[in-house]
Amino acid sequence: MSDAEIAYLRERAARGDEDAAAQLVELAGERLDSYDLKLLAENGSTDAMDELVQLAAEEGDLDETVRLAAAGDQDAVEVLDDLYDEDPTEDGT
Repeated sequence: MSDAEIAYLRERAARGDEDAAAQLVELAGERLDSYDLKLLAENGSTDAMDELVQLAAEEGDLDETVRLAAAGDQDAVEVLDDLYDEDPTEDGT
């Protein structure tokens, strides 16, 4: 997808087009683009938030997972719970 097409999708999503927002989430997820996912999540996309949690977990980004959990994302909380169950030491060693 070209930059112009992505820009057009962003414009549509900004005007409330949920289909355009869903396409942007899918594209950002495919590109592993956490920046775009964060922007979409900040604009209310729960799908983008889900992708962010998944991406952070897959990349082992504990700081991002903690940030998402602190923001109230239940999936991020569950990822942290799973990590703690795997290694309950406080410092991860």
